Amino acid sequence: MVNKTTNRYPISSLIENRWSTRAFSGSKVEEGKLNSILEAGLWAASAFNEQPWRFIVGRKGSETYDKILSTLVEWNQRWAGKAGVLVLNIAKNTFTHNNKPNATCNYDLGQAAAFMSIEAVNQGLCSHQMSGFDAQKAAEIFNINRGYNIVSVTAIGYYGDAEELPADMQKSENEERSRKNFNTMVFTGKFEN
Repeated sequence: MVNKTTNRYPISSLIENRWSTRAFSGSKVEEGKLNSILEAGLWAASAFNEQPWRFIVGRKGSETYDKILSTLVEWNQRWAGKAGVLVLNIAKNTFTHNNKPNATCNYDLGQAAAFMSIEAVNQGLCSHQMSGFDAQKAAEIFNINRGYNIVSVTAIGYYGDAEELPADMQKSENEERSRKNFNTMVFTGKFEN
């Protein structure tokens, strides 16, 4: 299933087709496709070209996958366990060249995650980014030190059958996608104008 956007203006078909499904098939993601998705993330823009993103990648059936899955809130565990890949998204919070705080590290990581989600569509896959997880638990499990922000988890895989989702998730899976109007988010002259 493709749940395309309804656009006001023309945009790339990759963006039109990107959406956060919860219905994954359980099929494995080929290594070449996964590597292309990760490569796309590496080419995102970042302040001072710091490239602060770090990714812990777990493929379905691996211990790493199970560890990442265990950090998700129960709601997300109910559907994300069918994705072929789970990725823990991490940002280094200081600059390498001067060890000063990097105020945009999470923003830069977000750009990398966005590039990855677009490349997932290009590879015929779906993705879903989540903030519903226990970052402290992830830090303990993976021995991630305080110099890093553990920001999100991304599920990647092939689209599955929405009918296999728990009943309370099926409605949102099948709803038409929407976005706020331009006039609530895009301004000129002054804020909220």
